[in-house]
Amino acid sequence: MTTVIALGGNALVRPGERGTATEQRTNLRETCEALRPLLGGDLVVTHGNGPQVGNELVRQERSADEVPPLPLYLAVAQTQAEIGALIESELTAVAGRPVVGLITHVRVDEDDPAFGNPTKPVGPFYSDEEAHKREDDRGWAVREDAGRGWRRVVPSPQPLEVIELGAVRALLAAGTIVVACGGGGIPVSSRNGRLLGLDAVIDKDRVSALLAIDLGAERLVILTDVDAVYRGWGTNAQEELRELSADEAQLLLGELAAGSMRPKIEASVAFATATGREVLITSAANVAAALDGRSGTRVRP
Repeated sequence: MTTVIALGGNALVRPGERGTATEQRTNLRETCEALRPLLGGDLVVTHGNGPQVGNELVRQERSADEVPPLPLYLAVAQTQAEIGALIESELTAVAGRPVVGLITHVRVDEDDPAFGNPTKPVGPFYSDEEAHKREDDRGWAVREDAGRGWRRVVPSPQPLEVIELGAVRALLAAGTIVVACGGGGIPVSSRNGRLLGLDAVIDKDRVSALLAIDLGAERLVILTDVDAVYRGWGTNAQEELRELSADEAQLLLGELAAGSMRPKIEASVAFATATGREVLITSAANVAAALDGRSGTRVRP
């Protein structure tokens, strides 16, 4: 059985933490132990990189007078290597077999509508003046973020192809656990046989579904901060949803905000519809209970 596990942000950095290497390793050790029930068979682990790429962009901004800042797509590549190294070091000890972090590019369409409407905030907060100076000097799109200041916003296009899919298959065939598509993958387009990096952020749940479909995976597991999907989250009418058909999940999308649970449901619908197999959404701490049907949300075709 091939399983794709998409790790949520709290697998490495918890609320209130700074994201030090020690904090990330400690959190990963706990997460990897919780994954034991999923470690049989062929396994691919994907992950987000929001806090890490944010920290990397802050480092680049503050050192810009001494070293040239790198484009966003290379910051994604750097954090793939950073997080892959951490996962490899912790998961190998738990799984008892090789784990390899694979730098992964993901092709997107340069004509994707997202490039005309950047919405994904990245990097540090700026004052109004600082933000608009960068908008003028660097061609950034900037937006006020919930009263906390101004931030750069970038496109979040749909993933079309995992470039290193063949390498993932080869590593799986050798009995290796693969860490791939970190941070949604490095966004690229293809021109004249070469890959061109693009400053964008691909949603890691959507690319996890694409990877799982292309691998013919029997199962997609999406790990998040909560133990299950809820209708009316945060209200007096909050209701835990233990099982959804793909059609029911599609209807639920209208109730969900653009961030957080929405891309997880979209990814679940895509995988369940394309493969006829189920998706499990839960927290790392609840993996064992969710596999037994005592927790989590299953999205079925």
